[in-house]
Amino acid sequence: MTVRAEKIRCDACPVLCFIAEGRSGACDRYANHGGDLVRLDPLTVIDNGGPAVPFLGEDWNGDIVQGQRPFVTAIGAGTTYPDYKPAPFIVSAETRGVDMVTVVTEGIFSYCGVKVKIDTDRHIGEERAIVRVDGEAIGHVMTSEYGSKMLSLGGVDHLTGGSKKEGRVTCDALLALCNCEPVEMAIDEGAVVIVQAGKAPVIDGDREKLMRVGCGSAAIGMFAAQWKGHADEVIVVDDHITGVLSEHQAGVLLDIPPSGIRVVGRRSTPGRYFQVAEPGTGWGGTDIQDPLTVIKTINPKLAWPGLRLFMISTTGEQWAYFELDENLVPQSAEPSAALRASAERVAENCEPSVCSVLFMGGAGGSLRAGVTENPVKLTRSVRETLTQVTIGGAEAYLWPGGGITVMADVTQMPSNAFGYVPTPALVAPIEFTMRREDYVSLGGYVDEIQDVNDVLNGQERRIGAKAAE
Repeated sequence: MTVRAEKIRCDACPVLCFIAEGRSGACDRYANHGGDLVRLDPLTVIDNGGPAVPFLGEDWNGDIVQGQRPFVTAIGAGTTYPDYKPAPFIVSAETRGVDMVTVVTEGIFSYCGVKVKIDTDRHIGEERAIVRVDGEAIGHVMTSEYGSKMLSLGGVDHLTGGSKKEGRVTCDALLALCNCEPVEMAIDEGAVVIVQAGKAPVIDGDREKLMRVGCGSAAIGMFAAQWKGHADEVIVVDDHITGVLSEHQAGVLLDIPPSGIRVVGRRSTPGRYFQVAEPGTGWGGTDIQDPLTVIKTINPKLAWPGLRLFMISTTGEQWAYFELDENLVPQSAEPSAALRASAERVAENCEPSVCSVLFMGGAGGSLRAGVTENPVKLTRSVRETLTQVTIGGAEAYLWPGGGITVMADVTQMPSNAFGYVPTPALVAPIEFTMRREDYVSLGGYVDEIQDVNDVLNGQERRIGAKAAE
């Protein structure tokens, strides 16, 4: 008679899978090996510094994360959900005579998401427009920043507040983005965008190349002196602020006479125009393909035949040169070598277009109980900068106000730093590092502290300073 091995129950998340021998749970992170529940991914250690944190600086400046020692991240550490018990690893190591303690755990984050910065002039969607993956809402478009479009994706409302499919799709998208994988998303009444951390965005099938040098007005200020003597008027077409050289203060100070050319849109201060066209994927993030459509009038009392008109976008990728004929109508003409060089200079001053993905999560609830029996003391220690928070070894920005709400650049973490549980929620590594005396004072689990040499058994994954995985 064959006796079937009993399944074991995994308590690493609220799903509480029953896992058969040789199989893994729904998250593919825990498995049943001979009746023991094991974490499948190896513990990750940053050795000789890491992608984000220079741990081995010659002169230690007191930064509690630095020092000549391997840094044990929470990647592969496992979790102790629901954290009524100590975190998986509480590791001590001496750094320049200071005994440091790092508490690591893979936290289960329902309250989490990502903030995405897309360097582009192209219009991808109106502010507040819904961002969808596989037809499901996973976030929205935020306010534009200088040369970039911003997205807010994820969050507890999308993970738990909608349908089961919305939660699953949101979790899958967040996991891919945080692990630096590409995600295609469609924006309501906007573009289809492929976002991948550290890579150029692909917008409606076109890969972006350059981030704008500045708005149209800023471009006038930057290059006015280089245009003087080679053009009588320069118009820098921009969705937000189109610049007109002869009206602009830079042109006035360079004694460039009025050209009589007036552009459409709403005039702000001299030489600065708003709303010259609708947003789009054409010149300067507008919907125009012919730059002459931004010209409203040409005043015959000020303009003259032969007037040299140079028009350029904020990335320098589109430009055109015209001369006014006898009827003061712009005619395409051959530009000078100096104008061609100026267009190249504008493009040269544009940085490469890149997508940035920042993980954002709140470390609250029972996660803090895995660090100390009195969780509020951990919060206060973080606030008082006695405790340093890192995400997979990457420096984390701590938001002001209550709680422990952090953001971190996912490109500064080792590969596959994030996981998931099908509740759904994202699993993110988080480390709390402090001096041993401070850990004792906040009521930490002192009896659970292990020396780093006892933790590292040769089975861990080691990431070097130059390992940009």
